Amino acid sequence: MVYQKAVAAAAEVAKILKRPCFQQDRRLFDQLSGSTDAVPSLISEGFGQSTDRQFAQCLYKSKSESTETRTHLTVAKGRDYISEKEQTDLCSRYHEIERMTTGLIRHLQREDRKFRG
Repeated sequence: MVYQKAVAAAAEVAKILKRPCFQQDRRLFDQLSGSTDAVPSLISEGFGQSTDRQFAQCLYKSKSESTETRTHLTVAKGRDYISEKEQTDLCSRYHEIERMTTGLIRHLQREDRKFRG
């Protein structure tokens, strides 16, 4: 479920990245694009790991990328590239992804299976 939410959120960010202002601000474009793509990618990478601990490590990285994404969205709002509503809505989505990721990390820490699969 968290993976699907991360993919959907990344698709929404990809839509706003098509705006000319982002095309002219390549640094912010690259940072926002990279962090949003990393969120679902790291979840997927973690799922393929052989232990719960390795999976959790990927989830911690994904959560960090989500936090970074929220920061870049706040910067984009400050530069008037996105509206306050867009920033609030997207940041809320990423905050939810972070909460779900934390829950999954806690579950993995309780299970702590040495060999998943």
